[in-house]
Amino acid sequence: MENGNLTDQEVLLLRRKLDLLLRTGKLLMESAADANRIERNMKRVAAFMGIPEEKLHIDIRWTMMMVNVSDERHSFSKFQKCEKHTINMTTLSQISKLSWHAIEQDYSLDRYEEELEKISHQSRNYTPYIVALGAGFACGGFCKLFGCDWIAFLFASICAFIGFRVRARCIESGINVYMSIAVAAFVSTCLAYASSYSGLSSTPYHPLLACALFIVPGVPLINFVDDMIDNHLLVGITRAANTVMIVGAMTFGITFALRLLVMNDVAIDHKFSELSMVPHDPYYIYAIAAAIAAIGFSMIFNIQRRLLWVVAIGGIIAVCTRNFVNFELGYGPVIGSFMGSFVVSLLAVKAVHWFHVPNHVLSIPSVIPMIPGVLMYRSILAFINLHGVIGEVTNAFSNGINSALIILCISLGVAVPNIFARRYIAKDRHRHLQEELEKRRIRGKFIEW
Repeated sequence: MENGNLTDQEVLLLRRKLDLLLRTGKLLMESAADANRIERNMKRVAAFMGIPEEKLHIDIRWTMMMVNVSDERHSFSKFQKCEKHTINMTTLSQISKLSWHAIEQDYSLDRYEEELEKISHQSRNYTPYIVALGAGFACGGFCKLFGCDWIAFLFASICAFIGFRVRARCIESGINVYMSIAVAAFVSTCLAYASSYSGLSSTPYHPLLACALFIVPGVPLINFVDDMIDNHLLVGITRAANTVMIVGAMTFGITFALRLLVMNDVAIDHKFSELSMVPHDPYYIYAIAAAIAAIGFSMIFNIQRRLLWVVAIGGIIAVCTRNFVNFELGYGPVIGSFMGSFVVSLLAVKAVHWFHVPNHVLSIPSVIPMIPGVLMYRSILAFINLHGVIGEVTNAFSNGINSALIILCISLGVAVPNIFARRYIAKDRHRHLQEELEKRRIRGKFIEW
C-alpha cells in the first residue's frame, strides 16, 4: 500500500480473499448451518486472511451472502448467491476444522482454496440407496414409538423407503422441491394405506402415521429458533417460511391421498383418535426404536459413520427422558419433549470436545424421534373431516396446537443450552484465536490489510 492507496495487485488479492470468504459462507449456508455458526466461521477465516474484524461487515441471507471490507479510504463489496440448500453435517464439521487448521498451520491462500474445494466436492458418506434405507428404518422407528408391532414397522419402513426414492427422483428430474415433497408424501401414504389390507399386522393403521415423517423439517425448524434467539431475524423468518412450505407440501400430499382413497369409509379418523399415547411396550423397546430412528436421520443428514453410535445413544436418552417426565412424573408431552431435547443438548455441549464436531451434529438427529406424529395426523384428519359438528374445530385446533408446542419445545430444548454454552465457550475461543494469531505474527506469517 503506497500513500494509503492500494495497488492493482493488492486489490486483486483482497478480492480473492473476499471470494474465498464468501464461498466458505455459501458452503455453510447450503449445508444447513445456523447464521451464528456461519458468522463465527467467516470471521475466523477472515482473521486467517489478515482482514481485521473491525473492517469486516457480513450480511447473511438465505439466498445471498454479502461481505464488505472498508476503512477511511476504501470500500470493497462482494456478493455470493446460495442456491442448493441441503443438510450436510459433515461439511459443517470440516469447515470448522479447516478454519482453525488454516491459522495454526499457516496455510497459504492456495492451500486454503484447495482444501475448500475438496470439502465442496466431497462425495456424501452414504450412497443414495443406503440413505433411503436409513430414511425407511427411521420412519419404521417412528412407527414403533407410536406403538405398532414389528410387521407394521416393516411396512412403514418399506413405504418410507419408496417415498424417499420418489422424492429424490422428482428432484433429479427438475420438479419443484415442494411439489416433490407432496408427491413423496402422497405415494408413501397410498402404499401405507394399501398395506393395511394385508391382514398381517395387528396395528394396520400405524404405518400411515409414520410413512412420510422423513420429510419433517427438523433442522430448518431448530435453525429458525436459533437464528431468532441470536437476533438474525431476517434469515430466521426465511427459514420459518421454508419450514411452513415443507410442512404444507407434506400435508397436501397426505390429504390428497386420504381424499382420493376415501379413507373415511373405513372410519380411519376414528382409528387414529383411538390410538393410545401411553407407552405399552417396555422401555428397552422404545430405546431400540429411538436408536433406529436417530441413526436413520443421521444418514439423511450425512453425519460421519463414526458418530452413528453416539447419535443412537442420544436418541435413546431423549425418548426415555421424554417418556419418564411425561408419564412417570406426569408433566405432560410438552414439558417431557422439552426436557428430552434439553438433556441431550446439554450432554452434546460437553460431547463436542470429545468428538470434535459442532453441537447440532450430535443433538439434532437425537431429538428428531420425539416428533409428535400421532398428534400431527389427528389434527390433519380433524381438519379434513370437519362437518360443522360442535367440538370438531376445538379438537382439530387442540391437536394442532399441542403438536406445534411440542415441536417448538424440542427446538428450544436443543437451542437454549447451546446458546448459553456458546456465550462461555466464545470467550475461550476468542482468546485462543488471538493467541494463534499472535504466534503467526511472531513467525512472520501474518500480513494484515
